Formats: sequence, C-alpha cells, structure tokens
Amino acid sequence: MTKKELLRGIPKIDEVMRQDPLVVLSEEKGSLLVTEAVREVIADLRASILALEDGGAESFDPAALGLAAVADAAAKRLLLDEELNLYPVINATGTILHTNLGRAPLCKGAVENVAKVSAGYSDLEYNVPKGKRGSRHDLVGDLIAELTGAEDAMVVNNNAAATMIVLASMGAGKEIVVSRGELVEIGGAFRIPDIMMQSGAYLQEVGTSNKTKASDYENAIVTKKDLADPSFNAGDPRHGMRFETGALMKVHKSNYDIVGFTEEATLEELVEIGKKHDLPVIFDMGNGLMLDMSAYGLSEPNIPASLATGIDVMLFSGDKLLGGPQAGIIVGKKKYIKAMKKHPLARAMRVDKMTFAALEATLMKYRDPEMALRDIPVLNMISASEDEMKEKAGRLVNAISRIAPEIKTEIVPVLDQIGGGSAPMVRLPGWAVAVWDGTKSADRTERKLRKAEIPVIARINDDKLLLCVRTIAEDELEAVAEALK
Repeated sequence: MTKKELLRGIPKIDEVMRQDPLVVLSEEKGSLLVTEAVREVIADLRASILALEDGGAESFDPAALGLAAVADAAAKRLLLDEELNLYPVINATGTILHTNLGRAPLCKGAVENVAKVSAGYSDLEYNVPKGKRGSRHDLVGDLIAELTGAEDAMVVNNNAAATMIVLASMGAGKEIVVSRGELVEIGGAFRIPDIMMQSGAYLQEVGTSNKTKASDYENAIVTKKDLADPSFNAGDPRHGMRFETGALMKVHKSNYDIVGFTEEATLEELVEIGKKHDLPVIFDMGNGLMLDMSAYGLSEPNIPASLATGIDVMLFSGDKLLGGPQAGIIVGKKKYIKAMKKHPLARAMRVDKMTFAALEATLMKYRDPEMALRDIPVLNMISASEDEMKEKAGRLVNAISRIAPEIKTEIVPVLDQIGGGSAPMVRLPGWAVAVWDGTKSADRTERKLRKAEIPVIARINDDKLLLCVRTIAEDELEAVAEALK
C-alpha cells in the first residue's frame, strides 16, 4: 500500500466511537475524554504514516487502522492516562520513617476519621453548640494541652512552616541566639539560617560547631540599653550591626549527631538565662516524640518532659515520631501562641479538615500510652521485639513458600533504622527475609518488585535482596509473596 492509501484508510472519529468498548467507556467517563483519546490515537497514526520514508509504506501494518484496533488503542490510552500518580507501596526497607515513602503511616482510627470527615461537610470553622463561626485553631488545642501540659497550641502545615511563623511572630527585627552546632539543614536543602532570614529575624550564632556553653548565649544578649549607647554598634567592627535580642533558641539535632569533644547548653540552663533577662526560650524539637521510649533504645527528648523545663515555645512535626499526618505543631505559653494565630502567615500555613481529622484521632491514642504503643504504627514498629520480628519473618517465609515456591528464602538478622530525620544513631536489631531465585541478580529482582501491582520497595545489602519485616504490615505479607510470584 502507498502512503496515500494508508492515510485514506484511517477511520473517522465517529466510526471509532461507535465501537462497543468505547460506548461503555463514554458512559463511565464521559464522551469528551473518550473522544479526545480517539483523536490522539488517530493523530499518532497519521504522524507515523507521514514519517514513513519512500517505499516504507509496505512495512506498515494496515491492521492498525482497523476500527477495533483504533478503539482498543484509545481505551488503553484513556485508562493509562487515568492512573493516579500517588498510590500505595509496601515498605520493606526497615526504615520506619521513610521520607520518600510518606513518613509515618497513619493508625486505623486516623484513616477512618479522615474518610468520615472528608466525605461531607464538617464543623471545621463552625461552633455547632453556639450556632456561630468558630476557629479551626480550637479543634485540637485543648487535647494537645491536655497531653503535653502546654497552655495553648497551634497547628500549621509542617515543621518548617512552624519555624517560620514562630520566628516571624517572636523575632522579626530582632536577634535570635542559636548555637553554631545546631544550625541544621533539613530535607530538601531547607536551612535554619535561610528560614530565619525569610522570617525577618536576625541570626546571632554563638559557640562553635562542637561546643556551646550556656555563657555563650548570655554573653550574646543585646538589650535596649546597649543599643542606646552610641558607641555600642560602632565600638567593635568585627561584630557588625547588632539588634535587640528577641529570644534564645535551641534546635534539636534530630538528623545528625556530633560526638567526641562536645558540649551544649541544656534547656534548663537556657530557661534560667531567659528568666534572668526576660527573654523567651524557643525549642525546635523536630521529632515529635510524645512518650518516653528509652526502654526501646530510643533516647530522644520527649514533648511533655521538654515543656516541663519551663521553655516558652516548642515546635515539632506531626508525621515523625508522633505518628500522625504531616503538620507542624506549636505548643507553649498562651501569649505567644495567641500572637501567632493572629499573624498574617497563619492563614497561608493553615491545615485542612483532613489533617485535623487524622491528627485528632492520632492524639486520642496518647490518652493511654499502652494503646498508643499498640495502635500507632510508628510506635508499634519501634517497640517490636526481636522475637516478634523473627516470628513475623517466619510468617513471610511461609507465605512465599506457599505462593511462590520457586523462590529461595533465608531469615537473616538486620539493623533497622528510624529515619525521617529522627534518631540518626539509633539502630534497631531486627530480622529480614533474604530472597533469590537462582537466575536473577538482586538488582534485577528489586526492579521487578517495584513493578508489581502493589510495588514492594526492598533493600539490597551484600548482593542480597532483603525484605525487612519491621516495616511490612501484617496484612501485607501475602501481597509481598504475590509480588515475588
């Protein structure tokens, strides 16, 4: 056939639309979307024919121009185009708070509450008993205060936003004193100094990268009396222009550690200095740990204990060790939190009804610590014993043997990690199932697992493909075996 003959053989759009598969799809998804898919397939066919070199028309398969073939191609294109970009995966890496995989999985109660609240209308900003406008800031404030001992609380969309609004509200035009060893960079190259600059506050670094004493903070304080002295800013050119001190700030090193010859000021010491000079103390905790988990090898500061030192404001993430949705939670003295709620940034950084629904249901679990350890996935994974992990690995081996008997397995010890910018030095002894089929490399098997209906994200160590069971939910074991099959 010639090019002209092939081009004349391209079917018309209305003819293709009358094919059975597309008639059904038109009813389900609307005729506009289906028509557009048909138009795109026909345009591609025309372009491929026109691109044929002279004499190359003989290599083109005329069957591709048939009504059924074009309709089938359009249906496939439409379904492929409707695949969602955000979908579930199975985390078999052993990293509990895997930032790339969405950090903390939500507890069952949080998922159910999100579904219930998001399906219709809610009292997000309506006070039902009083029959008038309410405030979303009041939804979880009392519960957070009950659990933490804080006077008040506020929720924004992540901890970087919390840092920004705290500094903008408490330190705009003033200096915030921070240790050089705590000028952290969090995920995505966001740095404390950069956030501080955007907030309008001025960074005043003290100490060195490995040693900062309480006296370093106190010596850096600038008062109004200092600024009233004409010789103050002109006296020492090494220090440059100085501004009144607005607050003392401590940042928890949640994603790295400094070891060896080190020293840092405690919260108690900063509180004492703050009281002496009438300055608030801010603690950027980051990790959001609510319970004392030292019995499980996690010696991180927790929220109630940190607040009990007398600090004025603390901020932390909702989707790290708290085990809830992405959020930045600010707790502390009422006068500071009240000012933040009225700040212009508050609206830009507010969270929606689904975040509040998930957060409230998660926080409810903390009214009973045993319930929190049992029901909140992050805490349950951290507190799981080696024996429990080995038994779980055995159940995975049994599932693989039953569903994919050609796969060889071995239960091996591993060291899991918390991840997500939390507890960088903590390693949790656990167990994994090493798998191989004798023909494929670990790299090739890992790639194939990522192409499963529910992708399985595994870990490779010493050329072994490891399925770390700590981060595989009990109801996912069968799906992992199916992926291997």
